[in-house]
Formats: sequence, C-alpha cells, structure tokens
Amino acid sequence: MKALILAAGYATRLAPLTDSVPKQLLPVGGRPIVDWILDRIKETSVDEIHLVTNGRFAEDFGRWAEGKDVRVHNDGTRSNEDRLGAIGDIRFVGLDDDLLVVAGDNLFDYSLAEYERSWRKRDGSCIAILDVKDRELAKQYGIVEVDENGRVTNFFEKPENPPTTLCATATYLYKRDHARLVETYLDAGNPPDQPGNFVAWLHKREPVYAYRFEGDWRDIGDRDQLLEADNRMRRRGGLPERAEYSPS
Repeated sequence: MKALILAAGYATRLAPLTDSVPKQLLPVGGRPIVDWILDRIKETSVDEIHLVTNGRFAEDFGRWAEGKDVRVHNDGTRSNEDRLGAIGDIRFVGLDDDLLVVAGDNLFDYSLAEYERSWRKRDGSCIAILDVKDRELAKQYGIVEVDENGRVTNFFEKPENPPTTLCATATYLYKRDHARLVETYLDAGNPPDQPGNFVAWLHKREPVYAYRFEGDWRDIGDRDQLLEADNRMRRRGGLPERAEYSPS
C-alpha cells in the first residue's frame, strides 16, 4: 500500500499567510501541519509515502522532506486558476497500488492503523466519517448516508438540507482497482477538485464503506480554524495559547 498526501492547493482563504508558505507547512503546536499527518501515516503498513504539491511550493516541500523518506511530486501548476484539483493530482501522481489518500490540511486524533485494520476486513474502499451532531455545521462538509452494514448509500457535497450529520473527512482508503477508476472518472469530464466528488461517483459503482471514528478532527480552511487548531495542539504540548495566529 502507498500513501498520498494532497498538498497542491493554494489556500487563498488564508492569504497573505499562504502567499509565500504553503498551508500544510504552517506550524500548529510548534510543528508544520503536515508533520502531524505524517506521524499518523507512519502507524500504518504503507511502504511508500508520497506528497503532491504545486510549482510554487515544490522547493519548500523538498526541503521539508529531507530525511523523511517522503517523495515529493510537483504537478507543475503555478496558481489557483490552473490547479489540477485534488482528484487531478491523484491521477498526476499515478500510484498503481492500494492507496491511502489524506488531505494535507486535516488534523485528527484517530488511529490510521485502526482505520486500516477495519478497511482490510471489507470488500471495498473506505472513507473516514465523523458525526458532527449539528445540521448547520453539516452544511459545510460532504455528508454521507450509510446502510446497516456501514456501506455508503448516498453522498452529498455541502448540502443545503443535510439528511444526516455524518461528515466525510478527507482521509480515504482505496482498493487498487478502485484507485485506477480515477482515470475513468476524469475522462468522463467529472469535476477534478474536491476528493469527495470521486467518492460520490465511486459508491454508485463499487462498494465504499464508512469508517466511523470518535475524537477530534480539524479541517483547516480559514484563520479561525487555524488558530483553533494551533491552540489545541499548543495545549497538548504544554505551550501557552495565543489570541491571534502567528507562524513564528
């Protein structure tokens, strides 16, 4: 199995912080966001770890990856306007194997090793979900419906009227044959961004299951979420909290 960290976006909502530093390398709790993700990935049985970024930040990630046994891929884009999108980047890297895909701005407490063990008992792919228990909050995320066996039956991207509060987090485990279907999905003209769009398409064709976890999860999209994540990790590390985020 291989792992792919998605880090090729431009995080325009966090500008000017992200004009010269990629979001995934911004520190939370005194460490780059992506370091926390890498710790979790190393709990699993993956034999290769890959990260895809863009032409603007490839050198930054190259420096970050020194000594970490992570292969960095530059997708060649230079701006938000010409980005390939998350699904486009999965095709760009082209890893022909069972695949763990993690968005590079996700912080979570649950064990990826436990997630992997659950997935290996299934006959399909998996998506990690959390019950956010708030229908207003659910409007901001991809929302899933599942049957009594945990199989995904419906997927809604940021619905106006969420049918559940089961939120899809951007951590996926794909069987090799399912990962190969990214090519089919994109060749059909489907949206190349938002990795949940591929799940919404895939579950209608192949079995996709939900791995329901408990604990904390942060999708870092704006300054408030960044400050909250930073202070949470600072508390965990015994560091003083801050009223305003700073990368220093």
